[in-house]
Amino acid sequence: MHVVHHIAELRQALAAGPRPAFVPTMGNLHEGHLALVRQAKASGLPVVASIFVNRLQFAPHEDFDRYPRTLPRDSELLASAGCDFVFAPDEREMYPTPQAYKVAPPAALADILEGHFRPGFFTGVCTVVMKLFQIVQPGLAVFGKKDYQQLRVIEGMVRDFAMPITVVGGETVRADDGLALSSRNGYLGTDERQQATALAVQLRAVADAVRADPARTAAAEQAAMDALRARGWAPDYVAVRQRSDLLAATAPDTPCVVVAAARLGNTRLIDNLEF
Repeated sequence: MHVVHHIAELRQALAAGPRPAFVPTMGNLHEGHLALVRQAKASGLPVVASIFVNRLQFAPHEDFDRYPRTLPRDSELLASAGCDFVFAPDEREMYPTPQAYKVAPPAALADILEGHFRPGFFTGVCTVVMKLFQIVQPGLAVFGKKDYQQLRVIEGMVRDFAMPITVVGGETVRADDGLALSSRNGYLGTDERQQATALAVQLRAVADAVRADPARTAAAEQAAMDALRARGWAPDYVAVRQRSDLLAATAPDTPCVVVAAARLGNTRLIDNLEF
């Protein structure tokens, strides 16, 4: 496996081969990331994973400065998963001048849910992913379904810009107790880690209630929010949406997903469950 820090070096290394499969990350990797790399590897293409903590998608009050940078460990994990190239640029390489050109996704998708509580987040995501796509020139890109809205935003960007990239989603990897794996789980204290499973429990409760009676959707969402608050959480949203565009479901048999974001202590967690 090759660890590459410069755009020109990566382009030269990839020039002779087929367009690679690409897994963009911010590092501090866990089994969920490695599952995406293995999924990319199964395509038979060379695999590039990027590690870059993107300032553009962090609000001033968020955890950009304390987000863990663990490149040596991440590189070992990626090598064990079969990754071929790690692209790990620093900020000066990615943004040698302030990034004046940005990709603004449509408000109907990007300003709801996560975008409502984190204004500008998806503009930062789209801008860095667009730039990484231009650098890596992948034929396939793999994104985790845990970031469900992000996956839909990236799919839309690729479609609208007619980019010759197949975007696929990787299933959420969970701990034995049901907690979705996340780089931010490391912020949780011991008691908080035990309490963190409540988010997945409430997702299942909402999905079960709505499957039984779609007319109970609003009540099920509110019950989940109330249950989380009662256990010391500060929920931002628990919402049932149709999978295709994350708008409210328009028919009883529409494939749906329940998405949620909530803060436990100082740690904000997101999760979702398709049904």
